[in-house]
Amino acid sequence: MFPHATDWLRARTRATPHKLAVLQEGRSVSYAELDRMADSLSAGLLARGVQPGDRVATRLPSSIDAVALIHAVARIGAILVPLNTRLTDEEIGYQVGLTEPVLVVDDGRRQTADGGQTTTVTLSELAQSTNQLLNQSTTYPITAPQSIIFTSGTTGQPKGAVLTFDNHLQSANASAYRIGIDVNDRWLSCLPLYHVGGLAVVFRSCLYGTAIVLHERFDVDAFNTSLDRDSVTLTSLVPTMLHRLLQSRAAPWPQSLRLVLLGGAAATPELLVAAWDAGVPVATTYGLTEASSQVATALPTDAKRKPGTVGKPLFGTEVRVVDESGDDLPAGEIGEVLVRGPQVMAGYYRNPDATARTLRDGWLHTGDLGYVDDEGDLFLVQRRSDLIVTGGENVYPAEVEAVLRSHPAVVEACVVGVADAEWGQRVAAAVQLLPGETVDETALLAFCRERLAGYKVPRQVRFVTELPQTASGKIERRRVGEMLG
Repeated sequence: MFPHATDWLRARTRATPHKLAVLQEGRSVSYAELDRMADSLSAGLLARGVQPGDRVATRLPSSIDAVALIHAVARIGAILVPLNTRLTDEEIGYQVGLTEPVLVVDDGRRQTADGGQTTTVTLSELAQSTNQLLNQSTTYPITAPQSIIFTSGTTGQPKGAVLTFDNHLQSANASAYRIGIDVNDRWLSCLPLYHVGGLAVVFRSCLYGTAIVLHERFDVDAFNTSLDRDSVTLTSLVPTMLHRLLQSRAAPWPQSLRLVLLGGAAATPELLVAAWDAGVPVATTYGLTEASSQVATALPTDAKRKPGTVGKPLFGTEVRVVDESGDDLPAGEIGEVLVRGPQVMAGYYRNPDATARTLRDGWLHTGDLGYVDDEGDLFLVQRRSDLIVTGGENVYPAEVEAVLRSHPAVVEACVVGVADAEWGQRVAAAVQLLPGETVDETALLAFCRERLAGYKVPRQVRFVTELPQTASGKIERRRVGEMLG
């Protein structure tokens, strides 16, 4: 392992300057052009006092300029804090307050909700800097933090996973070892750049010397058009996206498409069969933010042979399934999935307690339940005990419950995921009101929308006189789920 890593974009530009780097809605840039854009943005960051190790938060839609900014932040050794553009100002305010960035780069339409203490600039303002960087070969410690990516915890309090340059490099190497690289690969990326999956594509494409076909968001018509027009070879989807594409697409899937990585939520056997019948080369995959994206992947042949598997761990990655005592379980027995490998995060930013609970003896305790078969293939049973995965977005019940309980008429609430054909799961809530208080569903949901991102707001509410409890006095989520389902 090298103590320092060369600036990846600079190295790629020197190797293949004229090769396509990013294509978006008819606009394209080569690696040389992307490098010049990153230089200009780096100069803008330095002119505003950003130093190595400083945090730079971004609140931006996916664009070629945003890709250049990701490389620019890395170029000067700062730490990227990509913020979910769908969050409310209150939610953003918490993340900004925790990470204390010296600068927030946004699209000029929203505030950072931290009381104006953090300097906010737009991408265009950064690019207007008159300073220019020398065409030098920048290096930084390979173990230095590259990004802090927020992922919610079971307590409902978001946690910032610290990913290093080495995490991203090793993840890219391991992914390539499993799925292969074609020099003409074009990865259609519609996962947002604040998502670890979207960020991973940016770095992998740069390291591989391949191209990104970038979409600001997932849109069925735009996706289908791009498939047919842009010589796409790879893409990442969540089950909801694949379901919509299968429902909408009449034309055959293009021969150029060599692999669809399907993850983010459990895919039903019916969805997988429908995809394979339509000629879609689906590979089932398992990953998480704390492991820099991919952990295990089953290529289409293995996924078809073993319905439900997410395959074997990637190169250099180890997976164990353990019982509550931490002892390894035999093949076929369900337990917690543990992961170890060079792509596992350094820890949670400014959260030593959560880090100590999650990283133990070199193993990442995912909280996910699953089992391995006698050939070492991993099967997932549940993505964390209480986690709701709706349309590929993670929703933690405790966060939604806290908002519901903050309403003056509510005494208690329980939030669960209910099976949904399109979304995988929808957010549902059972709500108990204070004696003598009243509130209708419309008003309660409006209250939630002011405090939560749209995908976290319950789609179903049932008012109850009393929530079911276990013998120890805890709310019995299983019974609530049965009631709402």
